[in-house]
Amino acid sequence: MRSIRTSAPVGRGRRTVLGAVGVVASLALTATACGGSEEDKADDKPDATASQAADGDGDGGKVTIPSDIADKLKEHGIDVDTWKDGGWEDWDKDKWLREAEDFVNPVIEGLWKPERMRSAEEADKTVTVKDARAAQGVSDPEPAPVRAAAEKTPYHDNAAPVGKVFFDSPDGPAVCSGTVIKDVNHPGRSNLVWTAGHCVHAGGNGGWYRNLAFVPAYNDLGKSEAELSNASPAEMAPYGNWWADWASTSNGWIQGGSSSGGDGAAYDYAVLHVKPEQGSKSLEETVGAALDVDFSAPSAAQAGRMGAWGYPAAPPYNGLQMFKCLDAPGRFSLGSGLPTMYRIGCSMTGGSSGGGWFRVLNGETVLVSNTSIGPTDNTWLAGPQLGEDAEALYQNMSKTYGGQ
Repeated sequence: MRSIRTSAPVGRGRRTVLGAVGVVASLALTATACGGSEEDKADDKPDATASQAADGDGDGGKVTIPSDIADKLKEHGIDVDTWKDGGWEDWDKDKWLREAEDFVNPVIEGLWKPERMRSAEEADKTVTVKDARAAQGVSDPEPAPVRAAAEKTPYHDNAAPVGKVFFDSPDGPAVCSGTVIKDVNHPGRSNLVWTAGHCVHAGGNGGWYRNLAFVPAYNDLGKSEAELSNASPAEMAPYGNWWADWASTSNGWIQGGSSSGGDGAAYDYAVLHVKPEQGSKSLEETVGAALDVDFSAPSAAQAGRMGAWGYPAAPPYNGLQMFKCLDAPGRFSLGSGLPTMYRIGCSMTGGSSGGGWFRVLNGETVLVSNTSIGPTDNTWLAGPQLGEDAEALYQNMSKTYGGQ
């Protein structure tokens, strides 16, 4: 259901606390053990420390097209105004940009309105039975199904770094999930979002997607579809829309990614650098939360329990509410020659793609993977191990674009 390239530069037992995040708003990311009874869940949530938010520099909040993006469009014979007026809808396969340096994503203010967000369909990467059995000698036994639990509202108090990633593909508006992560080179002022590679690039069958935007704490109060029939932008996007001015994903996904994950699934991760459609503060300052990324790539046996967060959009879910699962990971691989991934039991469906997987490391909640692929019966999710290559991608994004 979910699914890379280095650019140039998706529990049983008791409810377990994954740890506190050192950010504003007394945030703590908690995971509900799916499969245990309501009576078998503890209610512990530690306090988080506060961080300072400073006013950012800007030009009065007015969004402008960076000159480098405008120049890149011109190199391909595309006028910026024409692009913003709908030229981006031209998906001529012979002209579909494929190279990392050809990622272009100028802000189209007002494009992602509440009704358009609700129309976006999940970016699904579904593993076939044949693929799932391809490496039975490498993979651990399939985990027991785990039913996803709804996150408590308001989301900004319980899972502030989590949000939705919207984008346009040749098939129309699409949606994934993502997580605000810290920027080691720009502490306290991060504009970085972690998601799946297949949420930014089509893999071996195409190029970069368009109109990529991140909406943290989407539908913050978890309102129903009926309640949101006339929703205002503030209800759907309490922190506004954040447009990606650059995206990085791995060569493994861009070269090997496919509709079922393919050889690229083990490299299915991406980092976005975003800017606000309106405003001047950084994403981390605005949301008041961000997570460190764990690039130690612990084995499934060493990793301990993991929690997966996201906005599942395929039935029986509708993409409006945030859900989570907690489970002890096992090993999963799509081939004996491919890297091992993590796999947990979880009923979340497409739309949860790209959502962060968290664990506790030295008493702190950190991002350790993201939802990549799952089976047609939605009983489990698999995500990549994040090692040296993923860290290099992250560092390049931080150093090259983090200060912008």
